[in-house]
Amino acid sequence: MDHRALKDSLYPHFARIGAALASDRRLELLNLLAQAPRHVEALAAESGMSVANTSQHLQTLKNARLVDAHRVGARVEYCLADESVARLWLALRDVGETRLSEVADITRRLGLNDSRGEMVHREDLERLSADGSILVLDVRPRHEQEHGHVRGATLIPHDELESRLDELPRDRRIVAYCRGHYCLFADVAVDLLRQRGFDAVRLDGGWLEWMVEGRPTEAATSTENA
Repeated sequence: MDHRALKDSLYPHFARIGAALASDRRLELLNLLAQAPRHVEALAAESGMSVANTSQHLQTLKNARLVDAHRVGARVEYCLADESVARLWLALRDVGETRLSEVADITRRLGLNDSRGEMVHREDLERLSADGSILVLDVRPRHEQEHGHVRGATLIPHDELESRLDELPRDRRIVAYCRGHYCLFADVAVDLLRQRGFDAVRLDGGWLEWMVEGRPTEAATSTENA
């Protein structure tokens, strides 16, 4: 096989990946599935799409081998094919942040970076947690927390936080995290905690970045990266 024939054989398959990623709605679905597996109805509800449209997008991702589907009881549950898909999504996002001025314009216009102020970097979280100077707080939805979370984190979903403030210490800094860089659950949690007198900051990034970087995690029934 000569070079031309090799490229003509391989590149169309690589293009299948690019075509599957060429949709903002499918990227959103990948981001949700990076947090935890979900059935189509849950994905539709969270993404604001109809079940029919969600199913079509999932089929495109499945045909490109980016997601897998498994039957759980009466429902079909979708998940990322493997961790390389999560890394691919983060790489695409990073290139977009670097090369597209529109991304910076949107975050600046919405005050995203300005409103976050002081943050704890992921590189420092393990050390600070180990010496007892901080409490790590996961405020993602419960299903995502149970699928996997930062090792040793306290798990309180964002919609339960206000009613469970008495479970949190007032003599330690609280570092809240959520799905990732563009998720606002942690920002809302930090605002609430500060209003109630807690010393609280956000983690730089979130679960997706932490998981892809291979940092210590655990799940409800098993421990990973121990």
